[in-house]
Amino acid sequence: MGYGPGSGSGSGVRAVRGSKVTHLALRNMKDQGERIAMVTAYDASFARLCDQAGTDILLVGDSLGMVIQGDDNTLAVTMDEMIYHCRAVARGVAAATGRAMIVGDLPFMSYQSAEDEALRNAGRLIKDGKAEAVKLEGGAEYAPLVSKLARIGIPVMGHIGLTPQSLHALGGFKIQGREAGQAERLKADAQALAAAGAFSLVLEGIPHELAAEITAELPIPTIGIGAGPECDGQVLVLYDLLGMNEEFRPRFVKRYENFAVRVRTAVDTYINEVRSGEFPTAEHSFSREPPGKERGPAARVAAAGGVVAESDSGDFALAGLGCVQLRPLNGGRE
Repeated sequence: MGYGPGSGSGSGVRAVRGSKVTHLALRNMKDQGERIAMVTAYDASFARLCDQAGTDILLVGDSLGMVIQGDDNTLAVTMDEMIYHCRAVARGVAAATGRAMIVGDLPFMSYQSAEDEALRNAGRLIKDGKAEAVKLEGGAEYAPLVSKLARIGIPVMGHIGLTPQSLHALGGFKIQGREAGQAERLKADAQALAAAGAFSLVLEGIPHELAAEITAELPIPTIGIGAGPECDGQVLVLYDLLGMNEEFRPRFVKRYENFAVRVRTAVDTYINEVRSGEFPTAEHSFSREPPGKERGPAARVAAAGGVVAESDSGDFALAGLGCVQLRPLNGGRE
């Protein structure tokens, strides 16, 4: 994905296992008027944190081609790469609350050329990548494929409007649906995908009035990115909402952090302490004494977001995904 109000207080860190989010739960959220919060994730560490925060859906997007691999678009991303990243995200969610639904993007040319290949690749994302649903871009022309995938038990999230895999056909990353004819086609696409069995639909880069009309007409949830506030949910690329790229400032993105500055500051501090000899100190070193004699207070590992994990064993394994429940650090975000 190239574009981007969830419920919840946003205070502290949720680390309590809740009911697993499924396509049925998402439909119920729409019916109850509860907004859906979706975020992209590409690795276990961020997936764990996002799941702990209460994210409803983690999208392993082919946007990884841009934010992870540094390309100008998503077209070069492969099936093997998507499977690799889906599997990493699944491990992160499993190590946290296990609540978030994991959706994997079908990358460019993994489903467009032949139906058999599309079915096989969707199955690979579920079987090998541990995704729980797949997302594909395109309109009514893919309704038969969506129907077949739904029949064999693979939930499908649709994606219409500004579809990044079609950026050359669209003439670039441009808002879609401003013209009446184009708007009617998008409405027809939405209806066709819903009728075919799609459980949700991403609306990207379209006028908010059109998004509101589609949302009101569909029985399935819509998730907007650059499509206004009337959708049933919203999605942003995680790196965008964290402010990882200072040069990328599209209108549809709201920055909730300024990680570009925070990361540079932290690394600069580390470099200076290494060069000055301030780090490491005895606190970060080991002695010849048996572990029991040198052991002080329970080991603490600081994690992103101002939280800390604590272990009775003092084992370095704590720094991995097997952390005990996290709690706020003094001075951390609340």
